[in-house]
Amino acid sequence: MSQTYPIGTPGKPWQDAEKKQWLDIQSIKRSYQDEVLSKLARVGDDFEKVQYGALPQDSERYPLFAFRTKAPKSDLHTVLITGGVHGYETSGVQGAIEFLLNHASDYLDKFNVIVAPCISPWGYETINRWNADAIDPNRSFYKNSPAAESRLIMEYVNGLDEPIFAHIDLHETTDTDDSEFRPALAARDALTFSEWGIPDGFYTVADTPKPELAFQQAIIAAVEKVTHIAPPDSNNKIIGSEVVSHGVICYDKAALNLCAGFTQAPYVSTTEVYPDSPRATPEQCIAAQVAAISGALDYLIAQGKD
Repeated sequence: MSQTYPIGTPGKPWQDAEKKQWLDIQSIKRSYQDEVLSKLARVGDDFEKVQYGALPQDSERYPLFAFRTKAPKSDLHTVLITGGVHGYETSGVQGAIEFLLNHASDYLDKFNVIVAPCISPWGYETINRWNADAIDPNRSFYKNSPAAESRLIMEYVNGLDEPIFAHIDLHETTDTDDSEFRPALAARDALTFSEWGIPDGFYTVADTPKPELAFQQAIIAAVEKVTHIAPPDSNNKIIGSEVVSHGVICYDKAALNLCAGFTQAPYVSTTEVYPDSPRATPEQCIAAQVAAISGALDYLIAQGKD
């Protein structure tokens, strides 16, 4: 189906005037300070707090933080947890924080751990998929990226002398993907919009060149104890991609410039929680993100990959 977006002219990509018009209608809806930074102040002494940058539109309001094992061990693999690449995806941010506060220390004898809980704080406050420049950070993980959110976390992680062994990137698929964010994308880029159909439940996105299906299945099994898994549609697809295992689809992450592709880690997964389901509470969505991380790490330990 097609849909007319209130900004721009159908068939013509947005220019600076349309991007400014879009920015002008955005507003602050929640507090990064209250909902994220205040919680991060409680992170324990096992982790070093690193400010790896700040968003250019307001560096005081939007500092960017990562938490790294205080004394990383050279004989342990390093795992990276990222949340809030899309700021509107609440449980990704809150799940990363919950893991960091209450679960990450349980794994420090097996892994070096890095957690970047909220990569897009402006997006978190305005409940947006894009950043303030109408750029999707999760399509912008490439050299000299125009998205500060993507560029700064890449510079930080790539600057560490620690190859990333596993990368779990926490996301949500929401009803607003079809009602707002994909129509906006179609308008911005002069594309034809067609609805995905939003799946009811959790799923993961593996990396096409290295799907590691047993790894994905361990995540699904862990999450299934907390909330339900998305079924395929009548074409055996989820958001237009073939289901390759229960609750698992694949994207070529590096080719699409996705966050989970920039580290070249051998084990990667993008989690997708469905917060709009009548069968899932916000607390369950956060718990599902934590279960996904723990399920991934427990699998690696059980396989002797720690």
